[in-house]
Amino acid sequence: MPDKAAMPAFSKPPADLVERFARVMAERPAASVRQMFGSPAAFVNGYMTTGLHGQGWFVRLSGADAAELTAAGGGPFEPMPGRPMRGYTVLPLGMADDPAVAGTWVDRATGYVASLPPKKLPVGRS
Repeated sequence: MPDKAAMPAFSKPPADLVERFARVMAERPAASVRQMFGSPAAFVNGYMTTGLHGQGWFVRLSGADAAELTAAGGGPFEPMPGRPMRGYTVLPLGMADDPAVAGTWVDRATGYVASLPPKKLPVGRS
């Protein structure tokens, strides 16, 4: 049997970014935080709403909000180079550095994801 392709090694986000993420998410108890890609991510209604990956902070946004964030310097979320995750945009570094600004985008992401039909989760997941 052939070997499965190895998962790429994901770089951990810097400790100060993890701390900012935790602070922002502590103010948003509607989201549940767990690990994704080896880093913290937040979920609402079973959907990944926001999270950290490497040096970046990504959010899941509506098309209009994603276009606005992209125009402000945001970029595609690519957990593997050349393979963007549709619907997710990475905050520009300046925005990710400011918990108030990052929190505003997290709120927009949470509002968008909360408008989606609840995702059917496997038994034992929340």
